[in-house]
Amino acid sequence: MTAYLLTAQAADTVTITLLKKDGLDAWLAAAAPVEAAWVKRLGFKAGAGATALVPGADGSLARVLVGVADRIDIWSLAGLPGSLPSGSYAIETELDADTATAVATGWVLATYQFTRYKKSAKEFAALVLPAKADRAAVERFAKSAFLVRDLVNTPCEDMGPPELAAVAETLAAEFGAKFNVIVGDDLLTQNYPMIHAVGRAAARAPRLIELRWGDASHPLVTLVGKGVCFDTGGLDIKPASGMLMMKKDMGGGAHALGLARLIMDAKLPVRLRVLVPAVENSIAGNAFRPMDIIPTRKGLTVEIGNTDAEGRLILCDALADADAEKPALLLDFATLTGAARVALGPDLPALFSNNDELANDILAAGTAKDDPLWRLPLWQGYRNQLDSKIADLNNAPGGGMAGAITAALYLEQFVSKDTVWAHVDLFSWNQSNRPGRPEGGEAMTLRAFFDVIARRFGSKQ
Repeated sequence: MTAYLLTAQAADTVTITLLKKDGLDAWLAAAAPVEAAWVKRLGFKAGAGATALVPGADGSLARVLVGVADRIDIWSLAGLPGSLPSGSYAIETELDADTATAVATGWVLATYQFTRYKKSAKEFAALVLPAKADRAAVERFAKSAFLVRDLVNTPCEDMGPPELAAVAETLAAEFGAKFNVIVGDDLLTQNYPMIHAVGRAAARAPRLIELRWGDASHPLVTLVGKGVCFDTGGLDIKPASGMLMMKKDMGGGAHALGLARLIMDAKLPVRLRVLVPAVENSIAGNAFRPMDIIPTRKGLTVEIGNTDAEGRLILCDALADADAEKPALLLDFATLTGAARVALGPDLPALFSNNDELANDILAAGTAKDDPLWRLPLWQGYRNQLDSKIADLNNAPGGGMAGAITAALYLEQFVSKDTVWAHVDLFSWNQSNRPGRPEGGEAMTLRAFFDVIARRFGSKQ
């Protein structure tokens, strides 16, 4: 993964010069006449993302000019690794530590390839680590993002509940965490009835994956992730077009594991717990049905309005378990609703929180770390949409409005009012190729949440 991040320049290292529009004239005036004439002839205007390849006296590539905006972010140079000729490159422009680390991170993220089933001979340009960049942070973020991307990109045949549990077990072993998994009918005896109900129709048994890591004296941070490894919709079956991307329905679980990896790798001073309910929402004679009433771990009963609203069902058991320990911070991640995508599109995860201070911290971190979210309200005026005439709750209100909000309100019923909690409804997918973000599975919000956790619990960034 870090083959494209070098420690030192070589004799043939090519210089990268970053230029803003208002700095181009000064650079042209100071440049060698031949270079200046070449750049002018190319019509290079230093617009953000524009490049000019400048040859040396012997005809080889000697310099790359890159146009940048006033603020250089993580993606400013992410188009270069795949577009420049392979070789070694070094940024001559001085960058502060945060910017240098961000640029290097974006460069490495741009070298990601999913090659499990189809090998690639593609080579990328390599970057000499900028002087002030934090190499450990670059590698930490890239490894976690690559983990999420790999998990989401892998189809259910090879990433079902047992395989997802195996990934978590390997992660636990790498960092000395404790691993536990509750499988099949043991979910019933240990009071996780919803996880069992959603996953019982699949050939591979449902399970609750758990990691614990850290010093018992540190504040407890609990991460919960939706692990629906494939979603047919259940008896309320999806159309064929609706199933095409359902291998990514475990993206929330992938994010919980990715964020856990970041936290453990950085040795943040927290006590970490991770819960990933892992299921396939399948169809068989024993599948749960519309209008069934199923108990939850918390004791609330739920009428099934739609079997395709299964993510909130498995999450509610995990959230109730997590909440019972009174964590200092409780976060859940889920590819939960199409309504969130309709409202915000694929790039902006929807954030819900019962704590304004936490929400503001998350939004600020998202902006600072080029990892944005957008807050939607836990609007209590819609709470009555969850009412059922014969159960405590209905999992899928009719009417087709405010779907992301009502889903979040459902989850809120399983979290105590004094628990500091945030719920993230994310897409976990790039629909097309962009610099640093290839089409396919994507890690979203990891940098923002890592920053929030590190700042809240005392680790200097």
